[in-house]
Amino acid sequence: MDKKDCFNLGKITKPFGLKGEVVFFLDVDEPENYAALDSVFVEVKNQLVPYFIQSIRINGNKATVLFEDLSREESLALVGCDLYLPLDLLPKLTGKKFYFHEIIGFTVIDSEKGDIGTVASVIDYPAQPLFQIINNGTEILLPVIDQIIDSVDRDKRTIAVTAPNGLIDLYLQK
Repeated sequence: MDKKDCFNLGKITKPFGLKGEVVFFLDVDEPENYAALDSVFVEVKNQLVPYFIQSIRINGNKATVLFEDLSREESLALVGCDLYLPLDLLPKLTGKKFYFHEIIGFTVIDSEKGDIGTVASVIDYPAQPLFQIINNGTEILLPVIDQIIDSVDRDKRTIAVTAPNGLIDLYLQK
């Protein structure tokens, strides 16, 4: 399994108890969606290695997990490793909600300016993610916030926005 075909689920943060259990930090919006996991990919030395789960208990965004056929020492060695799952296990989103990876290449249409370019990436800053839009070689950065996103059309691969007054002009002035 390649990392490009997966999403980051979280990280193994610490050991738990004496049976070899570990604690996962689940970096997802709805951790309870992952309460029935039977396996995960753990990144070990830049390789994704499958590990099968014997038991999992979720509490908030943390999960206490016991892997199958793993000694306490082997599970301790995984502390600090990132966790991954295949992209097809992501819950489907509808409406104005989207995963950052799924909108790459979408055309952004502003209510005033029309087609302002294509989403090249989403820059995931801690305070505020930004759309990185490319318009004929010019970069436009727009905040990824509900207030400016009018709609997402997955079939047409477009995102309709109403950018703050003057923001797009700052980038397109010559």
